[in-house]
Amino acid sequence: MELTKSELEVMNVLWSAGCPLSRNDIITRSVDKSWKASSIHILLNGLLKKEAIKEAGFVKCGKTYGRLYDANISCEDYYASNVFARSGKTVLPVLFSALIKSDALTPEMLDEMEAMLQKRKKELE
Repeated sequence: MELTKSELEVMNVLWSAGCPLSRNDIITRSVDKSWKASSIHILLNGLLKKEAIKEAGFVKCGKTYGRLYDANISCEDYYASNVFARSGKTVLPVLFSALIKSDALTPEMLDEMEAMLQKRKKELE
């Protein structure tokens, strides 16, 4: 599944929230959005059609009820599937190398990554 820039912005809001959100919540939490608030319904319908999000209940909004939306795919799964879908396995070593060389990487992050790699290695054995 490939998402547009605007759809990805909405997904980032849902991923960072970690819980279902209403349309108004998504608009409110969307800082520096590239889309107009009036187009939120178009974005949500597109994400529903792509099965990137799902309906997760209802919430009372004033006198009416509104739908809640939640991510149907994790951030990690989305990026992992798109890296492989676009470039195949050859891009993974390049991506990993760039990540390791990043100035933003801390010793704690390296420890966490090392633990994840060790866990995955054991799962594959």
